[in-house]
Amino acid sequence: MAKFLYGAAVQGIQNFIFQTGKLQEIVGASELVEQICTIKFAELLYPEIAVEKYFKKRCDALKQALNADENAIINAAGNIKYVFTDKTKCEEVVRIFPKIISKFAPGITLSQAVIKLEDNEDFANKVDELEEALKAQRNRPMRSATLGLMAIERSRQTGLPAVEIVKDEHRDAGTKAKYGVSKEARKELCVKAFGVEIRDREFPYDIEDITDKNSWIAIIHADGNGLGQIVQRVGKNKKKFREFSQNLDKATTNAAQRAFGEVLPQISKCSVLPIRPIVLGGDDLTIICRGDIALPFAKAFLNYFEVETATGLREQIKDAFDSKETGGLTACAGIAYIKASFPFSFGYELAEQLCSAAKKDAKYSEEIKKGERLPQSCLMFHKVQDSFVEEYKQLAERELQPKENISFQFGPYYLEPQTRSDAYNEKVERISIDDLIRNTKKLDSKEGNAVKSHLRQWMTLMHYDPEKAKPRLDRLLSNLKSQNKSLFDVVNGLTKPRKEKRKINGEEKEIDYYPIYDILAIHTINTQTTKKEDKED
Repeated sequence: MAKFLYGAAVQGIQNFIFQTGKLQEIVGASELVEQICTIKFAELLYPEIAVEKYFKKRCDALKQALNADENAIINAAGNIKYVFTDKTKCEEVVRIFPKIISKFAPGITLSQAVIKLEDNEDFANKVDELEEALKAQRNRPMRSATLGLMAIERSRQTGLPAVEIVKDEHRDAGTKAKYGVSKEARKELCVKAFGVEIRDREFPYDIEDITDKNSWIAIIHADGNGLGQIVQRVGKNKKKFREFSQNLDKATTNAAQRAFGEVLPQISKCSVLPIRPIVLGGDDLTIICRGDIALPFAKAFLNYFEVETATGLREQIKDAFDSKETGGLTACAGIAYIKASFPFSFGYELAEQLCSAAKKDAKYSEEIKKGERLPQSCLMFHKVQDSFVEEYKQLAERELQPKENISFQFGPYYLEPQTRSDAYNEKVERISIDDLIRNTKKLDSKEGNAVKSHLRQWMTLMHYDPEKAKPRLDRLLSNLKSQNKSLFDVVNGLTKPRKEKRKINGEEKEIDYYPIYDILAIHTINTQTTKKEDKED
């Protein structure tokens, strides 16, 4: 009997979620995206359940039905894959689902594709075929549901046609939908990510609720490694593919909950939780949080992701890597530290680029590149210092590379210290996230704070005149050696470069990588205290 593999992908999720800098809209948008893949799709599949009038009962029943449905393959993070046995039902969904979504979440575009599925076919190959069809659909322009005439009143935030005015605020259709998400629905993703019920008064509705003694916040984006290798092996069978997808989603959720438990003592006295999940599904996680808890949370998540996948996906991992991998899956993360007033969309893009840069560094060997082993878990971060928005590669060259052979781009940082060979078979080091945290805490003392301005002056000279920078650093170290031996050891360690050979414009060059920039960035975010204006301590 012929079956039909249906796929749907939500386009422009990030632009939709981070369209404005208002946390309440971001929260509403993330819940809308979550409901598209679960509640709204399930309503079409199980109309007899969708008639339940109580929101929570209806949502719980629809989700339970979707989880129990053997034909539901993936329903998370903007992706839907479902096997239809009824051609008429499949055609009905293809016909009406985009219209339902355009009304439910104006501004969202839904791509759809269907592949005929015969018995005993390689399911993984059919999934790949479906993905190619979805990519082709994304390239087809669709008429926007939010267009309007030139003379129409528009939202001051988005520039789209306004459909309502609330307290002198002009809202477009998408913004109206985001604000229209019920309080009950707004809690769903938090409950999933944290594993605890959130009381209304603890729920952050404004970005100022997340900030504390300064206005630094963080956007964390984490993504798993090596999934393609596993899918190629286990995806041949529909049942195994579905089990893998469900177990992966569960492992990611459990890792997020355990990571939240790690930072809970740090935020337990807060009247409002300074952390908010935006995307959680599959192997993806996006979080907005207070700046000082971002690094501990990201480190805990990477660690627990390995632990949870080692338990829930052990057999699939062994099969995919011929038992060479005995642990769990690994993941990489990017952390963009931004001011609360900085555009969220640019912050998210930076976090994604940092995650990609971490993945690139982690794939250092041919064995990893060929998919024979998993990369190690690691993260990269960047503290945005100005309003000039650009690609991370250009940003790093401008801010973190004073000279061709000098760099302050010391990351990424790994769960465990790494010693490996570079392209020229020379040993290079990568330090751990714990080492980064420990080194940052070494500047917590009164004396440590006092030397920070000297270190910043030295870094400034490194940009303009490295020859003048060396005597200044030597003078600082000489004074510390005679006055404070322990602080001398700290500063001496933080200003010693890691030497690594790279090819630049076809020439082999040795580059000095200094850790001090990252140390000062994290220390400032963790300790800086401001009132009305942010000033460097």
